[in-house]
Amino acid sequence: QVQLVESGGGLVQAGGSLRLSCAASGSVFSINDMGWYRQAPGNQRELVALITSGDMTNYADSVKGRFTISRDNAKNMVYLQMNSLKPEDTAVYICKATVRKYSTSQAVNYWGQGTQVTVSS
Repeated sequence: QVQLVESGGGLVQAGGSLRLSCAASGSVFSINDMGWYRQAPGNQRELVALITSGDMTNYADSVKGRFTISRDNAKNMVYLQMNSLKPEDTAVYICKATVRKYSTSQAVNYWGQGTQVTVSS
């Protein structure tokens, strides 16, 4: 099985910064895309940032210029550096990885449990 575990969430004042981390473990042969999503109460889950195995990145318009996604392939980890945080960034942030468990298997999406980010005004 594959597990994704996020860390780094918390409470921060508007204008502050947080760095989220997500570690993939278990039966991991390779990881294609890794990404961060978020879901606020009453809202749908939305993509925040995505990074491919070739380090190409994609960001939601609302976070461009403030958030940076990166990955460490040797450690099977993905990070999200969040700067200039706003109250509207408050949400549960959830990690996703597209994982191949074996060399011959198809890539499957796995999700973490999420970490709460709260930005106070």
